[in-house]
Amino acid sequence: KVLIDVPRSDLAEELAQSQTKVQVLQDTLQQVLDRREEERQSRQLLELYLEALKNEESILSKVAGSEIVPKKEMDVVDTGASSTGTSAPTALSNQILAALKEKPAPELCLDSQDLELVLKEDTQALASALRWDKQKAEALQQACDQELSKRLQQVQTLHSLRSTSKGKKTLP
Repeated sequence: KVLIDVPRSDLAEELAQSQTKVQVLQDTLQQVLDRREEERQSRQLLELYLEALKNEESILSKVAGSEIVPKKEMDVVDTGASSTGTSAPTALSNQILAALKEKPAPELCLDSQDLELVLKEDTQALASALRWDKQKAEALQQACDQELSKRLQQVQTLHSLRSTSKGKKTLP
C-alpha cells in the first residue's frame, strides 16, 4: 500500500527505473490489493452463507421435530383404522414421506442423508408409498440426485477455497 501511495517520480528515482515501469509496478500492486480484498469479501460471504444454512437447517429440524409427534400419532390412528396394505414397504420415515408429498420442492427441504435414502429407494415402492405414478417418483429421485450433487459440489468448492486461502497465507 505504501508503494502505491508514493509519488511515481520519487519511486522511479529511488528504484532507478523509468516512470512507466514504476507505473506498471504500482498498477500491479493495486491489482493484487484489489484481488485480496475481493477474496476476503468472498470468504466473508461464504461464511455468512454457511452460517445461514446452518441456522436454516436448525430451524427446519426444530420445526420438523415439533411436527413429528402429531404426525406419528395420526399415522398410528390411520393405520389402525384402515390397514389395506396397498402401500409397498419402504425404508423412508413417515416424516420424509410427508415432506415428499406436501412440499413443492421437497429436495430442498430434506437433509443430505434423507436425499440419499430417497435415491436408494426402489422407484416403484416410492411411487406406491406416495400414491404417485412411477414417472413422478422418478422425477422426484432425479431432483433429489441433482440437489445432492449440487450440495457435494458446494462442499468441494468450499474446501478448495479454504485450501487456496491457507496456501496464500503461508506465502511471503
